[in-house]
Amino acid sequence: MDSDEGVLLPIHQHPMVPWHEKRWGDCCGEYESISDDFYCKSCDFFAHKKCSEFSQFLDHPSHHSHTLRICNLPGRYCKLCGKNIDDIFYRCQTCDFNIDLRCAKEYSDGTCRLCEKKIDEKIFYHCSSCNFSLDMCCVSTPPPLSLLNLKAHDHQLFLLPSFVSFTCNACGLKGDRSPYICVQCGFMIHQDCIGLPRVININRHDHRISRTSLLYVEFVARSYVVHSKCATRRDVWNGMELEGVPEETEDTEPYVVIDDNTIQHFSHKEHHLRLNTNGLLSEDNKHCKACAYSIGLQPFYGCIMDCDFFIHQICAGFPTGKWHVLHNERLTLVTSEKAWFYCDACGRMSNGFRYQHGETNLDRQCSSISEPFVHPSHPHHPLYYTSPNEERQCNGCKRWKSQLLMCIEDGCGFPWTSNEASGKYWCDICEKETNSEKWFYTCKDHRASLHTKCVLGDLTILLPRSTINIWCMDKFEVVLKNAITRPICKKCTSLCIYPINLKQLGTSDVYVCSFICYFQYYWKIG
Repeated sequence: MDSDEGVLLPIHQHPMVPWHEKRWGDCCGEYESISDDFYCKSCDFFAHKKCSEFSQFLDHPSHHSHTLRICNLPGRYCKLCGKNIDDIFYRCQTCDFNIDLRCAKEYSDGTCRLCEKKIDEKIFYHCSSCNFSLDMCCVSTPPPLSLLNLKAHDHQLFLLPSFVSFTCNACGLKGDRSPYICVQCGFMIHQDCIGLPRVININRHDHRISRTSLLYVEFVARSYVVHSKCATRRDVWNGMELEGVPEETEDTEPYVVIDDNTIQHFSHKEHHLRLNTNGLLSEDNKHCKACAYSIGLQPFYGCIMDCDFFIHQICAGFPTGKWHVLHNERLTLVTSEKAWFYCDACGRMSNGFRYQHGETNLDRQCSSISEPFVHPSHPHHPLYYTSPNEERQCNGCKRWKSQLLMCIEDGCGFPWTSNEASGKYWCDICEKETNSEKWFYTCKDHRASLHTKCVLGDLTILLPRSTINIWCMDKFEVVLKNAITRPICKKCTSLCIYPINLKQLGTSDVYVCSFICYFQYYWKIG
């Protein structure tokens, strides 16, 4: 009903005027900016347009017993807490039963009877006689009372909108409310399992997997099995149904074999590469183009034309495309060293090979870590990636990160088996004391100790003698430290102790020892 001062709506006792403002809604508790909202000047009550359109009375198809009503009548008292009700409340007209918003959520189990989601809105529908609650999503778009979905089941399914304990025939997990049932054969299924896809790709496996009754099984050898709920997690599956979509055959071989010791790698097509397996320690200036680490004692391929191209034998075998647990789309191997990147797993800067999709980059080392992962510090159980939505503390460096490997055995908590350091140890590089609670390097007789940061630095996976341009500023050459020269960092004014440093091109004395020093030097911090 309209008045000179505004419009009377079912959710509020005073006339409300049209309003355009981005703010929290007193109706549902959400922060939204929608045109044609409403505002009460008398009591500073703000309502979104979508909330104001809900009817005062609701006959919901899943609850025929009573009519649910939104009320906003002052001077009432809550039957549960006894407090005066000054705002929106819920009322069962049959029983003359009133409860305020806070008690309404406590009086119910706090979840929607149909979808089982927690009710976070200030407004929802509730029948006090039956302890029956519906959130606004299920009110506006209720699930159908019956459906025929041949992907889920061969017969017609009917919604049973009540508390009932059951085991879902699609995922194998237990449920406590509102399943779809088949009256012909007793089939029961969660509402959110109705649309489970038939054929998908997940980031834990290279081949497509197809759904059986409770599990997803590998298409090819049928040796890989995964729970349906695990396979369809948002951090595992990209949401694409592949049933009926032809599978593309992609050649992921990174090289062509020329003879027993010679290959042609796709990243260096101009010359052939020859295998070296003599087991001798290579010179410090030989670094792998893929992982950027020193060749060391490992077998490697070198260019037969002596053009300074080296790659570890194991790095040369990495496919040109792969799936990885940290991203739910297929990644492509990129080999250009001209563009540096941040690895999304470890956060380090690199210009070696990387696996890439969109804005996601993984360096060669991080991309090689798969589940289950066995680490020498915890040999008893395999390790698995944690959820990207939760942070945990690393046992090695004590930093809190969201992408960690952890033991999932009950009560284990990833106890590391390395011998705890006793006494005091000083790093032979920076000459500062080590923290016995963090991992550090030492020899068997403990005569030498080294911080992990001092051994590695934060520029370790940049290729020596390459040139990088950071943020379109001055170009820098990646310089390998040697025993003769130990330049002084332009920012921290200390000797550059890390193995890799940056030198500004066109200068003779502008060095920075770490990315942190580079950042602070250029942005004049500190």
